[in-house]
Amino acid sequence: MAAASLARPATLTYVTYEDYTAYGHLTDDELLQLAIERSLSEDQQGPSEYAQASFIPASEPPREEDIPTEARQEHAAGQNAALQTQRAAAAGNPEVNPSRCPHFDAEKELLLEWRIRRGGLREAEKNAIDVPSLSSAIWRNDVRRVNQILMTEPAETLNKPNAEGWIHLHEAAYNNRVDCLKLLLRAFPHLVNMRDDQNQTPLIKAVGEKAIASVNVLLRAGGDPNIANDLGETSVYKACEKGSEEILDAVLKAGGNAARATIKRVAPLHEAVRSHNLNMCKMLVKAGAELGIKNTYGLEPLFVAAQCGSIKVLKYLIKLGGNVNTQANDGATALYEASKNGHEECVRLLLSEKADANQRSKSGLTPLHVASKNGHVNVVLQLIPRTSRTKIQLSSISPLHLAAECNQDEVLEILIREGFDVNQQLSPEHSKMYEDRRTTALYFAVRGGNVEAASMLLEAGADPNLDLFNPLLVAVRKGNVEMASLLIEHGGNVNASMPTQPTTFPAAMLFCIKHRSMSKTLLDNGLDADACFDCVYGNNTHPPVKTNRSSRDDPYLRGLAVPLGSTAQFCEVMADPVNLPWLGTIIDMLLDYTGHVKLCSRLSNLLDSISDGQYIKDKANPPLALLQLCRLHVRKQVGRQRLRQMISLPLPERLIRLLFYNNSEWE
Repeated sequence: MAAASLARPATLTYVTYEDYTAYGHLTDDELLQLAIERSLSEDQQGPSEYAQASFIPASEPPREEDIPTEARQEHAAGQNAALQTQRAAAAGNPEVNPSRCPHFDAEKELLLEWRIRRGGLREAEKNAIDVPSLSSAIWRNDVRRVNQILMTEPAETLNKPNAEGWIHLHEAAYNNRVDCLKLLLRAFPHLVNMRDDQNQTPLIKAVGEKAIASVNVLLRAGGDPNIANDLGETSVYKACEKGSEEILDAVLKAGGNAARATIKRVAPLHEAVRSHNLNMCKMLVKAGAELGIKNTYGLEPLFVAAQCGSIKVLKYLIKLGGNVNTQANDGATALYEASKNGHEECVRLLLSEKADANQRSKSGLTPLHVASKNGHVNVVLQLIPRTSRTKIQLSSISPLHLAAECNQDEVLEILIREGFDVNQQLSPEHSKMYEDRRTTALYFAVRGGNVEAASMLLEAGADPNLDLFNPLLVAVRKGNVEMASLLIEHGGNVNASMPTQPTTFPAAMLFCIKHRSMSKTLLDNGLDADACFDCVYGNNTHPPVKTNRSSRDDPYLRGLAVPLGSTAQFCEVMADPVNLPWLGTIIDMLLDYTGHVKLCSRLSNLLDSISDGQYIKDKANPPLALLQLCRLHVRKQVGRQRLRQMISLPLPERLIRLLFYNNSEWE
């Protein structure tokens, strides 16, 4: 804000009770300290005897020895008293916070005035200094000083806007300096509705700071409560936004428009509802606020009440005839929002008023969907009896999917208990939203590593083999042995193929080459080990292997070294340098689960390069042990699906251990 110049003759001649040249010997810092002390003590004590006495001629600089001892002692005592007064005032007045007033620089101002009064500045220096003396006086609520400046400075200087477009009326209103505000309004009544760079009037500033005293002064002086700022916010809107009933009452009585909305169509009633303030809502409705007004997102006040969980306001608006099935632009209803945010009382009230629980948003979700997703158990229990199972079946996604995806186990258990279809699949359009094209709730649980959720779904009859990318492959890829065992127990296909990478061997082996316990779990449960040794080249020369280690576009193979080509062979996978350290271990294990197999030339050459390669090659050569051949034959006859059931049969324990390779005493 433009400041009044300190080079003003009228001001310099105003102070006649003291000869300021008496302090010519003081430094700037000493002058500053003295100025602050005097500014705090002048009004209460008046000029001291030392200030009134003329010990030193005005034309000469004072000398310390010329000042009487009693005067020096009195001055020192006055300094200490003033300093204590200053500290007490700062401690007892929380409003003394210079950061509230960006223009306040009282220390600089006082220092400059002392220097000007003692003749310590040249005229050029005076004109170059811009000190906002009126702004700092307003901030200090120094009525005497404000009055003095108003009488001595020209209006065009005092009312020049600052960089933000503020004038002193904005300053006084913003800081709630009521006495100064009254003086300014008497001096410049025509500026009561002056706007800053954001089109904010002093009244809007005062309302925004909840300065009720300043608001009343401005309204009496002609402040217009219907002037809006750049955002379209009026004083009525601001009062609702700040939640001040007293200010709202004042601006409404002064003619404020209760229905006027912002540029985004947000009405004062929207803000009153959001503040959970029933009294303000009643005041606005009485003053003509529109119940059905929608903002740019299509939200009515009743919708906002449900969204915020404002139960008292919601009851009031429904009683006045508000639409309980009001919808936003995205198709969400008031019940949808209350369910999403877990506002149980609002949900209960809306359902009792016949709100439609089957109304879907544009994304195809019902209130039950969002309540399940967010884990609001009591809301889910309220919505289940009101929700059509047929419409859930026809939707692109079920509440089970969302509960499983968000690990809401308690909700998932309730939905399963209530009979929701555990095998319902995502619609093709919804499935495409996921790069792995998942379709079942079980897949969500497996992908999230939630064994408890997966167990509940499987026990309820979920099919582990419905998804394009088998959930068992997901568990193996993650190295989750517990999840893999659970899926296998309920029929998960250990020999599942992978849609994006054809292989001549079970795809699960791609993911567990470095994971011995996972490999053994799969082999124990029927993984086809023989297929790992099927090679189209046999003992012939193999072509060079080209691998692709990036696989960025494939969510299944990302980060793996996969041979390029139409169909990958096991020997090509093992030929990659990344997998060579595990070559001996994995081949040795696979041979335990195979009969008569031949090692292709590539595997033979690879085994020649490791320390125990010859032992493994000898193990592959016939004849095989009769015990191993018998075990393989029994396992083949029983079949993979019934193999695990043999544990429950009354068979000798040693035979069970043999069939499941827990047979150290046989070796």
